Amino acid sequence: MPVPPPSAAADRCRTVTGKVLALLAAFGPDTPALTLSELARRAGLSVPTAHRRVSELVAWGALERGPDRRLRIGLRLWEVGSLAPRGLGLREAALPFLEDLYELTHENVQFAVRDGLEVVFVERIAGRHAVPVLTRVGGRFALHATGVGLALLAHAAPEVQEQVLAAPLPAYTSKTVTDPMVLRQMLADIRRDGYAVSDGQVTLDALSVAAPIFSADGTAIAAVSLVVRADGAQPAALALAIRGAARGIARALPTLRQPC
Repeated sequence: MPVPPPSAAADRCRTVTGKVLALLAAFGPDTPALTLSELARRAGLSVPTAHRRVSELVAWGALERGPDRRLRIGLRLWEVGSLAPRGLGLREAALPFLEDLYELTHENVQFAVRDGLEVVFVERIAGRHAVPVLTRVGGRFALHATGVGLALLAHAAPEVQEQVLAAPLPAYTSKTVTDPMVLRQMLADIRRDGYAVSDGQVTLDALSVAAPIFSADGTAIAAVSLVVRADGAQPAALALAIRGAARGIARALPTLRQPC
């Protein structure tokens, strides 16, 4: 009896849910639109299997097919994702303070949470003439390089910190801190000072100042930052505004309705 192709064998070993999640995970910032064959290949599925699952996703609205026949993430999926209680409730509390920060500085304002060993950006207000940044709403980044990531990592559980310090630390620029001992000292300084500074660690021309936002039990649940041009930046002065915004957001949290 002939051995089926690897893709067909793999199809049979995966659940329907696993196949659907693999299809959705195939999309990314660099691949926002894919043909069916590209999508099947990236998801590790046979084309017939991908076609069946994609047809269901298109019918429900999780995927959309453009005039070029390429598939893209659909608005229905965005609607569902926007209801995630951690991001939604925090964003509601934070947005007035983020807008105030932007009006005060006209610089990039960012708001993020930690998800495992990465930081996820929940909101961003971009200054028209501010320094360009690589982050986007819904995007992920390593904890050790960004201002918000450092602020959250400094107040994460010890086991989370040790996981990050033990793993390879990717360098985005020549100034990215990749030495675990140096990073450990930076985290101690952040806890002492109450704010984090990422100077040229993501792009050489940008400096980020960030502060953690604490829940009532003292857990760092999010972080807020300003990203400015590194040349001439005054982190200590920016930290006053950032820490004030972080305290304001923390005070606003108890007023939110908690999800059932």
